[in-house]
Amino acid sequence: MQKLMCPFDCVSPDIDETAQINETSTALVQRLAEQKAKAGAQLAVNTDTPQLIIGSDQVAVINGQIIGKPHTVDNAVAQLTAASGQSITFYTGLAVYNSTTEQMLSCVEPFIVHFKPLSQAQIQYYIDTEQPLNCAGSFKSEGLGIALFSRLEGNDPNTLIGLPLIKLIELLQMHGMDVLS
Repeated sequence: MQKLMCPFDCVSPDIDETAQINETSTALVQRLAEQKAKAGAQLAVNTDTPQLIIGSDQVAVINGQIIGKPHTVDNAVAQLTAASGQSITFYTGLAVYNSTTEQMLSCVEPFIVHFKPLSQAQIQYYIDTEQPLNCAGSFKSEGLGIALFSRLEGNDPNTLIGLPLIKLIELLQMHGMDVLS
């Protein structure tokens, strides 16, 4: 939101992010984004004024499997080894909830990362250097992680870091907010 020069407050709602039985990755992130937006409305700093509450969630999918944050070096090595020469699709769920009208608008924005073939030495160097243990997919695209990729594919590069701003602007406009006025 800083890029859009809009005032905002951040809250961190406590949401169970466990996937439901047979829930697809896109259904999961859309549900979680909507839940976070509604929960965020309950945590809002100033509940006396109408607010637009933004919720977002993201998953990474490789070969049909959701991959999360690695948390350990061994898991990060395994994730990047699996990604080597492959493509990972990131699905970002985005929701904007109007606290006055209780209207929820949401969408899922995909973004595909195509990985170069990587050697074990390259993978280990990258992990040792950037320590991406709390990043889904085991990389930081805004840092050295960009060296892992052969190509990026999507409508908005901001999607990869978790907040698709082009779609967010569209949803805000649908709620009557113009970021350019």
